[in-house]
Amino acid sequence: MTACAPETATTSSTPGRPGLTIAADGSYAARLALGGPAGTTGGWFPERWTLTGPEPYAVPLPGSQPEEPDSEVLPLTDGRVLIRRRVAERHTLTLLYPTGPGTGEVPLGAVECERLALLPPAPDGSSVYALAPGRHGTDLWLVHGGSFGPEHVAEVPGRCTGGSWLDRTGRLLALDRELDGRTKAVVVDLERGGETSPLLQITRESDDRLLFADPDSGLLLVRSDAPGEPRLGWGVLGSLLPVRFPECLRVPGGTATPFAVQPGQSLTPEACAVAFRIDGTGAPGGGAAGPWVGVWRPLGRQLQQFPAPVGWLTGAGLWTPGGRLLLPYATPQVPCGLARLLLPPPGPGAEPQPRRGTPPEAGPPARAAEQGAGARTLPEERADGHEAGAQPSSEAQDAGQAAQQAGGAGEPLPPEAPRPVPLQQAPLHQTSPQQTPLGQSH
Repeated sequence: MTACAPETATTSSTPGRPGLTIAADGSYAARLALGGPAGTTGGWFPERWTLTGPEPYAVPLPGSQPEEPDSEVLPLTDGRVLIRRRVAERHTLTLLYPTGPGTGEVPLGAVECERLALLPPAPDGSSVYALAPGRHGTDLWLVHGGSFGPEHVAEVPGRCTGGSWLDRTGRLLALDRELDGRTKAVVVDLERGGETSPLLQITRESDDRLLFADPDSGLLLVRSDAPGEPRLGWGVLGSLLPVRFPECLRVPGGTATPFAVQPGQSLTPEACAVAFRIDGTGAPGGGAAGPWVGVWRPLGRQLQQFPAPVGWLTGAGLWTPGGRLLLPYATPQVPCGLARLLLPPPGPGAEPQPRRGTPPEAGPPARAAEQGAGARTLPEERADGHEAGAQPSSEAQDAGQAAQQAGGAGEPLPPEAPRPVPLQQAPLHQTSPQQTPLGQSH
């Protein structure tokens, strides 16, 4: 057990975390359920969902006493569930698995600190990382998958939140880092001792956060106040074009947060479908405050919106290779279900973006603002056993050199882990950064 300095600020977006965490390969999921399985005294308890097969099913994993509501669970691809529990001034890590009528437990150790937040499932399906705020920075821990117990990986200067994997090898981890009053997304190279380099630097004074990253296509979803207010934008890892801020991703009176990206879209980020959770009063037709579900593709230039299934575990979902969006839900009648949404193929409406790693072709300026389109409700199918009907500044240039070193001096990263280039730095043949309107490319 290793101690880290107490800190009052949290490193986790716990209030907005999804009700269900899905394993890296989509095979299992886990959540804290309320009420207690049959034969227990009630309260919070871990629950594992199996998502493969003809229909999903859930297995309760209760302990000897109810869990605290601030505990975290994360499923592994082998079917076990890791749980983080707070016990006084430390956080214990334990693996849970079903053993007939009971629950088996494998203690992994503990980390002594004020706060510890699990990161999203790592690509290998077995490693688990966590963030802990320290006195001078944020500590990155490997809490499962190391040689013995929790292992301290690196200390990243500043306060870090978020967490997105940029490659399928589990080498490059993106974090949102608050440092010197600004928040910028950075890349942590786990094969180089936690070496940190810039990822997002849209303007010098903007707060630039990474919301979601798709390792297959390189598509990045960001939120930045560089346009004058917090806006959703998109870019491509390794591309030479800057971030764009589509007008259709603005939800009047509400917010849109990405939670799933269509897999297997290698080298085609412009056709990659993204699922959003929509909260607020921006529902289509002036409907309920939400949450609603939105679907968007860079190529389509429109955000399709439709009601979420009843009992949706809000903010959780995944795509199948066949193009179905699966939304887990739980109701008194169906305690473990998946709503299956079949989406139409992408339509015309935007010129394709250069694929990552290729230079942009010369051409006319893009439109100043991408036009949104009217919302459309997609057909829903439920599964409860049956289906129902800017030019870089000198500071940016220095950051670019640092970013290019993420793969090692003179040693390129493998194809599945392209060099992370700060997305502000697009050689757009401008004479000053002020001449490059944000959200446009030339």
